[in-house]
Amino acid sequence: MRRDNQSSVSEFLLLGLPIQPEQQGMYYALFLGMYLTTVLGNLLIILLIRLDSRLHTPMYFFLSHLALTDISFSSVTAPKMLMNMLTQTQSISYAGCISQVYFFLSFGGLDSFLLTSMAYDRYVAICHPLHYTTMMSQNLCLQLVIVSWILSSTNSLVHTLLLARLSFLKENILHHFFCDLSTLLKLSSSDTSINELVIFIIGSMVITVPFICILVSYGHIGATILRRPSIKGIYKALSTCGSHLSVVSLYYGTIIGLYYLPSSNNAEDLDVIVSVLYVLVTPMLNPFIYSLRNQDMKGALRNILSRGTFSV
Repeated sequence: MRRDNQSSVSEFLLLGLPIQPEQQGMYYALFLGMYLTTVLGNLLIILLIRLDSRLHTPMYFFLSHLALTDISFSSVTAPKMLMNMLTQTQSISYAGCISQVYFFLSFGGLDSFLLTSMAYDRYVAICHPLHYTTMMSQNLCLQLVIVSWILSSTNSLVHTLLLARLSFLKENILHHFFCDLSTLLKLSSSDTSINELVIFIIGSMVITVPFICILVSYGHIGATILRRPSIKGIYKALSTCGSHLSVVSLYYGTIIGLYYLPSSNNAEDLDVIVSVLYVLVTPMLNPFIYSLRNQDMKGALRNILSRGTFSV
């Protein structure tokens, strides 16, 4: 989509993180380590699920897609941020900025839908264990992933097309380390009321509705456990749901802190800091959560390591 002919902005300047110049080297090493940990940790999850036949279940099918999404989500923003810190440049082209918005929203929305699918899987496993195999068939799992991709891609495409019709005549400085949609709308010299309305409506569909579905699923799980209270049942629920609940808390906790809590006087710096948690910290912690809290993943890792030891 072509921009308004009056628009003269061909690039944006990313001010980056609110850190002192003398601390750039330390933070660069820190964020590079976090990004590499995110990529390698989530690749390890995908590899373990691929190689261990005991992990070929619906839950781990969704987890492998979540791991791939987390790698992609961090890769949308982290490499550009690291390159800007290393080269001391701040510019990003208009086309690059619009593309970053599209993929950021796409993978962020996909995370939400995949977490909802995983919550439904846990609901069926605990509340309807006898019908789990038939209810969570391979076709249904594949359909849930495909629908998640379609919905998240459609959501990001709508926002991107509406963003591309706006003009940027006065300012091109973004107080952020990536092209954040809400920050771009503040810079626009055009009327953004339609954009804000669509953000409110579609945002409810992509974030709020899945979150409610997750809460409902775990409400049913809790009710099922309380109806048949036993130490074994509680332990099984914690072992199968604990990792997922931790990831859900991290994901939605950062979103609530970033987009739903009221702004303070230092709102811009605070938003940037919370965005680092959302973009880098949460995807990085997911592999640790699923490896440290999940017996199946730890068992698969031990099998792979022992297999490698014997082959050597």
